Amino acid sequence: MLTGKQKQYLKALAVQLPAVVQIGKDGMSETVIQSVDDVLTARELIKVKINQNSDEDIKSTALYLAGHLSCEIVQIIGRNCVLFKKKEKKSHYELP
Repeated sequence: MLTGKQKQYLKALAVQLPAVVQIGKDGMSETVIQSVDDVLTARELIKVKINQNSDEDIKSTALYLAGHLSCEIVQIIGRNCVLFKKKEKKSHYELP
C-alpha cells in the first residue's frame, strides 16, 4: 500500500510518461492484460489510456488491473490511469 507522499512522488514522475498501453474498441482482452503485466514488470511505473472508441470505464479497468496484477493505482485522471508495481530486486524508484 502506497502512502500519500509516495503517491505524490510517483504522480510527479508520471506526468512526463507517455501512455504505453492503450485500450481500444476491443476492450479488456487477455492480450491487453498480458501486455500491461509485461510492461509493469519491465518499467514499474506506467500510464494506461482508454481511447475514445472504447466502452470501458477507467475506474473499473484500473481496479480490475490492480486486482489481477497485484499493482497499485497511483492516479486516475480523465481516461488515463497510472499504475505502479515495485520490483523485488533492482527497483528503478526509491520511494520516500
